[in-house]
Amino acid sequence: MEVLEERVWRERARTHAERVDPLVADHLARKRERTPHPVHDFLFTYYSYKPSQLRRWHPGYGVGLENGHEYADLRGYEMVDGVARVSASMLAERRDQIAGTHAFLAATVSRPPNTGILGMHEWAMVYRSEGTRHPHALRLGPEGTDRVVESHRIACSHFDAYRFFTPAARDRNTLRPGPGDRPSFEQPGCLHAGMDLYKHAFRLAPLVPSDLIADCFELARDIRVLDMRAAPYDLAGLGFDPVRVETAEGKRTYAAAQAAFAERGAPLRGRLIEACDALRAQQNRGQMSESARN
Repeated sequence: MEVLEERVWRERARTHAERVDPLVADHLARKRERTPHPVHDFLFTYYSYKPSQLRRWHPGYGVGLENGHEYADLRGYEMVDGVARVSASMLAERRDQIAGTHAFLAATVSRPPNTGILGMHEWAMVYRSEGTRHPHALRLGPEGTDRVVESHRIACSHFDAYRFFTPAARDRNTLRPGPGDRPSFEQPGCLHAGMDLYKHAFRLAPLVPSDLIADCFELARDIRVLDMRAAPYDLAGLGFDPVRVETAEGKRTYAAAQAAFAERGAPLRGRLIEACDALRAQQNRGQMSESARN
């Protein structure tokens, strides 16, 4: 195990907090003022990781913190001879999760990015609906929105988007992703698959380093902006110019941005796969040692 001197890890923890503070400050201010934002607050309401958790620095499994006594009471940590570290029992407890995450991400990587979906998932969520998911008017009105959906082929591969489709829109989707077959459908061009890299990363905490979680958060934050700019809502009052995916120019703009996000997400997905590989190797070594002792 690598043990970081106290002055070293405290500096890294401070640098991480300084990086994250600007990313969460506006959300925390809006929360105090009870003025939610439909775009920027999504990562804190849809996902379960709190700003305080994002701000907390973790070195990852296999790295100890000299005099890291404030970590002693955190779930998954133990203190051994004055060194705080993520425990082997936490690693063993997460065996199924790590294996499942690895299999899911590897399946996603095996497919080419599909940039032809054109943001229609958000439109399908309000198709032939009497209400909307956000307190903002539809740019084209209900009838205009419905016409856009009806004039496009919809092929949403991401279950956690598809499950919010209206019943009428579900019947128009060419795919039928389900909660139990996510690895069979996920593809790296999907905006929500890119955002979910953040979810996969923070669910592995504290076994993975916090810089990886923060990198995934920043990607998810930027993807969310495109996701809502391409949505049917009128968000001009919030400073978001629409990507008019109902037009040829808008389709080109969206597809180019989608491809760029897929390219940006690829190394993060690779780092998550590598992290899972390393954790699985540690688990196997631990199992072998246990067998040898017995």
